[in-house]
Amino acid sequence: MSLGQSIGLVGFIVSLYILWQIRLVVLLIFTSVVLATAIDRLVRLLQRLHLKRGIAIALSITLLLALLVGFFVVVVPPFVEQLQQLVDRVPQGIEQLRGWATWLQDLIPEQVVEDLRGLRGFTQQLQSFATRLFGNFFTLFSNSLGIILNSLLVLVLTIMLLANPAPYRQGFILLFPSFYRRRVEDILQQCEFALGGWVTGILFNMFVIAALSWIGLLLLQVPLSFANAILAGLLTFIPNLGPTLSIIPPMALALIDAPWKALAVLGLYVAIQQIESNVLTPIVMQKQVSLLPAITLASQVIFASFFGFLGLLLALPLLVVTQVWVKELLVKDVLNNWQRNESSNSRLAPVRKSDSVK
Repeated sequence: MSLGQSIGLVGFIVSLYILWQIRLVVLLIFTSVVLATAIDRLVRLLQRLHLKRGIAIALSITLLLALLVGFFVVVVPPFVEQLQQLVDRVPQGIEQLRGWATWLQDLIPEQVVEDLRGLRGFTQQLQSFATRLFGNFFTLFSNSLGIILNSLLVLVLTIMLLANPAPYRQGFILLFPSFYRRRVEDILQQCEFALGGWVTGILFNMFVIAALSWIGLLLLQVPLSFANAILAGLLTFIPNLGPTLSIIPPMALALIDAPWKALAVLGLYVAIQQIESNVLTPIVMQKQVSLLPAITLASQVIFASFFGFLGLLLALPLLVVTQVWVKELLVKDVLNNWQRNESSNSRLAPVRKSDSVK
């Protein structure tokens, strides 16, 4: 290995170490890129109405902030009120559970009861886990200032990327060798197209999930049906985990009225998620972005393990971009050319004298 190659290798390793140390900042920048890509579609749509780009960006950002503020106004205060009612009714629910336990104890044989008593240690562990979980709420609220600052950083970066994206794009391309920069430009365009397709698909899924949830909760007469439907639609952004979290608030509110309503809400959400998984996702997402379910689930686990909750939230867009780079850079430009070079070398190999005599 030459001196230049050794210096390049050391520089590459140092760069990876620095990126790992500032991984949170890198993820926040990537979040801004995803938001800028999504908002840019709305900006281009407004530009078709003969609006200047600056005015279109201002209208798009204002609309996004209005939707965000409206969500907190519509959803958060009613949920806090209903949560207080739920807490007040917890003792009544515990008494009902004790009555059911006594009734079941009279029906179940003694041997089964003895076996169930062995589960007390497990229930105690669950109670201690719940205590730790609620105890961590203070830590969550104490970090609220950092969340606000990070949100402001993402908002400012998004506006900057929308206002003048060309210098940032060119600066990223200059990081690659000159002979490969045109290829990088093409790959970036494909990433932009893939992210735009993913945004279109996920927004459509969120709208359908919210509409179906609202109709079902209205039919079941569950309180705050509209707020719960919006929450279910937004949590669709996080596959697998999001739909599970969206079931908890409506089930808790339904439990205030009657236990059977909670079971009905559970059945409703399971049916909606089956429709989303087996109908909407194959039809919409595979046309926009081809993501295999197993790879999607594995990417969530991997990104959540390395980057925490933010990695889980950005798992799908990260997977979309990674898939494009692996397909174009690794497969097409390295592996395919490698096989082609081997085959061409075998064809161009010199013929030995013994073979020519034969």
